[in-house]
Amino acid sequence: MNSMMNSLKQYIDLHDEHRELIEAHAPQALNNLRQQARQALEGATLPLKGQEDYEATDLNAIFAPDYGVNIGRLDFDIDPSAVFHCDVPNMSTCMYYTYNDIFHPSNTARRQEGGVVVESLAQAAVNHPQLLDRYYGRLASLDDPTVALNTMLAQDGILVYVPAGFTAEKTIQLVNILNYTRPMMVVRRVLVVLEENAHARMLVCDHTQSADVDCLTSQVVEVFAGENATFDYYDMEESGPLTHRVSSIYVHQSAGSNVLVDGITLTNGITRNDYHVVVDGEHAETQLLGMTIASGTQHVDTHTHLDHRAPRCHSNEMFKYVLGDQAVGAFAGKILVQPDCPRVEAYQGNRNICSSNQAKMYTKPQLEIYTDDVKCSHGTTIGQLDDEALYYMRTRGISLDEARNLLMQAFMADVIEAVRLDTLRDRLRYLVEKRFNGTLANCGACAAVCH
Repeated sequence: MNSMMNSLKQYIDLHDEHRELIEAHAPQALNNLRQQARQALEGATLPLKGQEDYEATDLNAIFAPDYGVNIGRLDFDIDPSAVFHCDVPNMSTCMYYTYNDIFHPSNTARRQEGGVVVESLAQAAVNHPQLLDRYYGRLASLDDPTVALNTMLAQDGILVYVPAGFTAEKTIQLVNILNYTRPMMVVRRVLVVLEENAHARMLVCDHTQSADVDCLTSQVVEVFAGENATFDYYDMEESGPLTHRVSSIYVHQSAGSNVLVDGITLTNGITRNDYHVVVDGEHAETQLLGMTIASGTQHVDTHTHLDHRAPRCHSNEMFKYVLGDQAVGAFAGKILVQPDCPRVEAYQGNRNICSSNQAKMYTKPQLEIYTDDVKCSHGTTIGQLDDEALYYMRTRGISLDEARNLLMQAFMADVIEAVRLDTLRDRLRYLVEKRFNGTLANCGACAAVCH
């Protein structure tokens, strides 16, 4: 086995050695795909740095350390809701937690009016087995080794289900807390199903408590938006410098659906975010947004694939990076318009500022269009702060640091304004200001400790 295979082989060996234990702690719907995922990993490799035609994340290196995995499903003696308090002003949410890889509803979380369901996949296997049988693993591609690895090891996860015609009045908030005393990998699955004419908003927050311990999050999210459904998914990372995160989000949109996916990275270690959106019905609308602020030696890599399979749809994609110090950013985005899909409007943008000479940004936007009568565009820019604007502000008594911070905040303004949750939009303005001022530690009163 060569070195390129080692990072996968150790997890294949772990699965093979403990297969019975893994399956004993997982619902049947997850076990049904486990061996298929195991077979998909035979002979697979993870990309090395420099293998692709732009500078991407070295996935092999991320998975190479000998991380522990909680295959025994051991819980921790802690109530996350007692030690974590989200301090977003005026935000009323139904809050849920995963503490490491264990799902915890908060004391205030309860079944929302209209039968909205938020529960573990293990619970869903008992209460809603037909949903898992129909949807689990149907979008996430096992051709991606990181997805196959996640599917092979996943033992539980979270179901969010909104029945036809109902609206989740409160935002569903999921807080993921990482807190270990030794290097560990968390395997996370999220399944979101909105039936026709259903509406919901979801805010997911990642936090690391043990900043001096190497942790890896492997995450796969599948979202099904039925006809005329509306769904907002906000994914906000505020993790530690030793946290590695590999996340794949898959979305399927039916006719008339409206989906907004917004990835926000404020603090992190090394992050790889993949977004796969299939627009599979007429008059669907998609917003795919992202905002990254990175400094030190942080690394954020974004891949997007937006597949238009139906006519008369609209999508808007915009990712913005501000990189300082020795931070590295990467973006590779593709918009695909399939044959016989006229009157599609699809726009892709990637705008970047490197605020230091050592920061690096790699970008590769792409369009593939196989239909006439469409409006599509893509573009990217990489630049530095405007010297003339800095000079103008300095002449009016504004310090250099303050002037730089104001310009960077203005650069992010349109991405923040696209947030459709008022309280979160206001909070993001505050968090971005703190981040550029160098005073952001975390957004909540995180004081969780592991016992």
